[in-house]
Amino acid sequence: MNKPIIISDRNIKSLRIKNFVEKKINNNLFIRKNLIIVIGGDGFMLQTLKKNKKLSNLFYGINSGNYGFLMNKFSKKKIITNLTKAKVVSISPLEMVVNSKNKIKKYLAINEVSILRQSRQAASLSIKNGSKFIIKKLISDGVLVSTPAGSTAYNLSVYGPILSLNSKKVSVAPISAFRPRRWKGKIVSDKSQIIIRNLNPDKRPISAVADNIEIRNAKTIKVKINNKVKFNLLYDSNKSLQKKIKLEQLRKETS
Repeated sequence: MNKPIIISDRNIKSLRIKNFVEKKINNNLFIRKNLIIVIGGDGFMLQTLKKNKKLSNLFYGINSGNYGFLMNKFSKKKIITNLTKAKVVSISPLEMVVNSKNKIKKYLAINEVSILRQSRQAASLSIKNGSKFIIKKLISDGVLVSTPAGSTAYNLSVYGPILSLNSKKVSVAPISAFRPRRWKGKIVSDKSQIIIRNLNPDKRPISAVADNIEIRNAKTIKVKINNKVKFNLLYDSNKSLQKKIKLEQLRKETS
């Protein structure tokens, strides 16, 4: 018998679902190997994936939070069927390398890397794609670099583009651009290395955030897709991640 591992958030709703799923699994023979069931919201899923990045497991998320874009809807009647028939989607995260006060730190971001002003002063940034400028000087609240999987999260809130999973693109979107006010950002290849530099670190400090991990007083941030890391997410056959993204695109077009 190949028993899945169940990882649950600590809130009451998550623990109730965990107890139910454990009982169901104990009464069924599983043929799916290396399965980790994650019960919680999107934030808990991101945290769990990063903690288990060296494992080649399959991750099936059950939503007990609010939106649950990365998760599946919980169904008491269909839970075993859903776990057995769910389809695999493989995604690679962004890798953020931050130079901060002569310290270099590296983190993964599955959804996005956010560069945010750290004080009342707007950020003053230059953004390059490799050796070529995307923009020489951006005055704004910050900038967001997003994966296709994360393009419907914070990226969408700052009016960034929704990217399909197979687009092989990355979004670079400004956060409340002040100068140039009409700059809408850039869509670049997923082979790009984005280099963001703080043009005035003493007067206008910035933070670099990989999903939910923050590094303050960042001077230079390098962001690229790390194709050596693959997260294998499972989705119910009629609710794939790609279908969720397409639904968000339709909502945006009709709103």
